[in-house]
Amino acid sequence: MLEMYKKLVLENYANVNGRARRKEYWMFGLLNVLIYLLLNVLSFIPGVGIVFSIIAGIFILGVMIPSIAVAIRRMHDVGKSGWYLFIPIYSLILACTEGEHKTNEYGADPKNGFEEMSEIGKDLN
Repeated sequence: MLEMYKKLVLENYANVNGRARRKEYWMFGLLNVLIYLLLNVLSFIPGVGIVFSIIAGIFILGVMIPSIAVAIRRMHDVGKSGWYLFIPIYSLILACTEGEHKTNEYGADPKNGFEEMSEIGKDLN
């Protein structure tokens, strides 16, 4: 899970192109929530709590852009524009919906790496 988080944060920091699977989207969100909760619990330690509160604030600011980027890629996976994030309930429904099983205008299906192989031997006309 930490490897996936590192990959998402470092390699796709602000990448809004392509598609993100449900697992990628939800695991990224879950790990962010767990880290934030840990920092908040540590902020109640007398004497050093303020340091952890500041770190929690910096963490939230640091993951804001990657969170938006992965959410946009998640909308792309279901065939919708990233602007659908501004529709609260509908964007949650889309985030829970399984992605399209074919290449769409945003890229190839991230679950199916062999989609190109199915095109071999087909008539191009």
